[in-house]
Amino acid sequence: MFSFVVKYLGFLKSIPLIAILYDSLIRLWFFATKPQLLDWLDDIEEMISKYPNTSITVHKYGGTQFNYLNKEFGHLHSNGLLDIRLNKTIKQQLLKDGKIQNHHVFKNSGWISFYITNEQDCKYAMGLLLLAYEKKTSIFKST
Repeated sequence: MFSFVVKYLGFLKSIPLIAILYDSLIRLWFFATKPQLLDWLDDIEEMISKYPNTSITVHKYGGTQFNYLNKEFGHLHSNGLLDIRLNKTIKQQLLKDGKIQNHHVFKNSGWISFYITNEQDCKYAMGLLLLAYEKKTSIFKST
């Protein structure tokens, strides 16, 4: 359903708050049908909040955005879809492992997508976010 909406109704995201409303409806659906997913998403948010110089905000297209020094390094949609900004080299290495996918919209970028469907996926997602955080912090330390 999410892929369908992004592919065929993506133009609606330009309407203020529509993407955030859609993501909120997804969260409500998973609250009723798969509440453990929301627990895993909360665990991820709690982990990110402990990293120095990070903030968590609402993503402009719904979900939770993770920032380092107010610069996004990933976001998490309420259906368990995690999008992370890495670089093309790291992305290619991770694609070979077969666990991640090209970003669902920006396929030819350094962005990746990963679906969290179980507790092991949650742990893997935390590792991916740590990798993105470390990449982001190294960029700021070298400047």
